Amino acid sequence: MRKITTTQVAVFLTLLATIIALSVITTALLGSIFPSGDLRGVALFLVCVFLILVYGIGVYRAFLHWFPLLPGEIAKNSQQEFIYHVYVLFYLMLFYPVMRSGFVPAPIMRAVYLGLGARLGENTYSMGLILDPVFVEIGDNSVIGQAAILIPHVIEGSRLGHYPIKIGNNVTIGAHATVLSGTSVGDRSVVATGAVVSKGTQIGPGEVWGGVPAVKLRDLDP
Repeated sequence: MRKITTTQVAVFLTLLATIIALSVITTALLGSIFPSGDLRGVALFLVCVFLILVYGIGVYRAFLHWFPLLPGEIAKNSQQEFIYHVYVLFYLMLFYPVMRSGFVPAPIMRAVYLGLGARLGENTYSMGLILDPVFVEIGDNSVIGQAAILIPHVIEGSRLGHYPIKIGNNVTIGAHATVLSGTSVGDRSVVATGAVVSKGTQIGPGEVWGGVPAVKLRDLDP
């Protein structure tokens, strides 16, 4: 794992300070609409926390717009490495606590993942964890099961990179399954509960895969 430098931390803290300042100012402006009472302070605190997430997503997306994080290997001491470390600080400090909490309803998490850059088709939801959402594309009417995880990145010693995961329409990723980087899953396919799909696996349409590592078990009935 590569070390995050002081400069990268400073850039993130500057962005975080902007996020918090915007949230506090907006909360203060909204404060007049809350009636006075014992719960007013609690309500304003919750509003401020919500705004930190909203502004955090906005600043994060603006950062990636101006400094895109590209798929593929990330060379040491490169601009992409600098961008990646600021990017990962957003997740460590702001987004992972929400994504990993397990308390946020799936429809709200869908909105969060869309905000973070995931491309999700209509009626597609995740009850699991989508890491690096900007590198994940899922078609229509698909579901990521409870505690399943999609991992588009590779961190192996000093090796670092991102390889997109693409999942088709009407796909089921079973509970507690793991889908690793560079995987493609065809329409109508099923990844069984607890399966581990190795890096770069290509699952064809209408196939059922399972096991550790996952292998093709059978074709779905027409």
